[in-house]
Amino acid sequence: MKKQRIAILGAGPSGLAQLRAFEAAAKAGAEVPEIVCYEKQSDLGGMWNYTWRTGLDAHGEPVHGSMYRYLWSNGPKECLEFADYSFEEHFGRPIASYPPRAVLRDYIMGRMEKSDLRRCIRFNTAVQWVSYDEASAQFSVTVRDVKADELSTETFDYVVVATGHFSTPNTPHFEGLEQFPGRVLHAHDFRDACEFAGKDLLLVGSSYSAEDIGTQCHKYGAKSVTFSYRSAPMGYQWPDAFQEKPLLARLDDRTAHFVDGSRKEVDAIILCTGYQHHFPFLPDDLTLRTHNRLYPEHLYKGVFFIDNPKLIYLGMQDQYYTFNMFDAQAWYARDVILGRIRLPGKDAMEADSRQWVAREKTAKTPYQHIDFQAAYVRDLVGPTDYPAFDIEGMGELFKEWKRDKQADILGYRNKSYRSTLTGTLAPPHHTPWMEAMDDSLEAFLHGPPETEAPAKAPRKPHGATHRGAHKLSTRQQQAA
Repeated sequence: MKKQRIAILGAGPSGLAQLRAFEAAAKAGAEVPEIVCYEKQSDLGGMWNYTWRTGLDAHGEPVHGSMYRYLWSNGPKECLEFADYSFEEHFGRPIASYPPRAVLRDYIMGRMEKSDLRRCIRFNTAVQWVSYDEASAQFSVTVRDVKADELSTETFDYVVVATGHFSTPNTPHFEGLEQFPGRVLHAHDFRDACEFAGKDLLLVGSSYSAEDIGTQCHKYGAKSVTFSYRSAPMGYQWPDAFQEKPLLARLDDRTAHFVDGSRKEVDAIILCTGYQHHFPFLPDDLTLRTHNRLYPEHLYKGVFFIDNPKLIYLGMQDQYYTFNMFDAQAWYARDVILGRIRLPGKDAMEADSRQWVAREKTAKTPYQHIDFQAAYVRDLVGPTDYPAFDIEGMGELFKEWKRDKQADILGYRNKSYRSTLTGTLAPPHHTPWMEAMDDSLEAFLHGPPETEAPAKAPRKPHGATHRGAHKLSTRQQQAA
């Protein structure tokens, strides 16, 4: 019997989760399909790879990453631990609850380096088009080797779309933007808060991107930060340098006019207005059409495209849970492909999806949203052999995190949480977040020069080959 072939589009956290799921099955003795993972960047990591580039990359492809310098995790690391690979295992000791991007990327890379999965990944390869042939029941995937500038096409039995949905900006128009004399950019193109030191900054948006970029710009010297919200203010106890205004109505030179009649002189504008689910490599009949929600329509188990369940979408949800939710999705998808789980008929899949969508609509508060996503992850994990982890316990940590942010929006990253995997309470970071200006992996793990060395030497970071070799990276991430 001919071996099945699987195409995975993207080698970020979702694509890597799918690779790991099949590797786990193979190690347990299962015969797994042939897998090819296409990644247009030169290394794995997806959104967690920082680049100074915006717009197009060196090969004319749209820049995928929305990472910016000095980004720290905006949620406790205890809520995103892989069930099969703790932070303590990776670093050799407990670390603080809110790491910077370089530290989180090192953790992701560490789990991958335990495997031989790089052999499955074709780097510098951008997917151009995917089509499905009903007669053969196979997909044709056309890709471009961006270095050689050559196209090639291969056929597959399943396609896993793991390209994420935080890379194509949603950019509304406001009257007067064309004549605004200052800098205007979307959060996708934000790279360095130092650019806005001494400036009066307007951020349009009231979600995680606005919150994180605004507080970061304040940390690195912005004169003032004004948030413009569409429906409701974030409502944190902001310091004097912050204010929240209703939606921007128009701009007159440097004067921003808001719908309540108030105004503010601003030097720069960042549109923190979210992202689109965008799949330019898919035909209409295979494209997922949804927006940023906890349970996307048209997907069974939030994963299988109901009109063609051989097309699998990972990580397309709005997210509280992240890495471990991607794992849960990938393990379930793997078991369907391996024949361990049988999908019901189309009518049953649509009915199940409608139930989840309706259930999401009844969740009104952030705590209810957390409980909803916990129940979703639990539903996925139940039928598979993914390692047990305390899903609901992580949900309680998310709620604690929410309370901590309400209490101190500039200080919540100084809090510590207990790992649901190891039971260890994270140590406090050696430097309060507002004073931690160096976001490198080395500074986070070892502290300022005057800090004493830890009692137990930390694990050498990924890629380190000699003393000091991990003086790599600045880092950051995005939280649209």
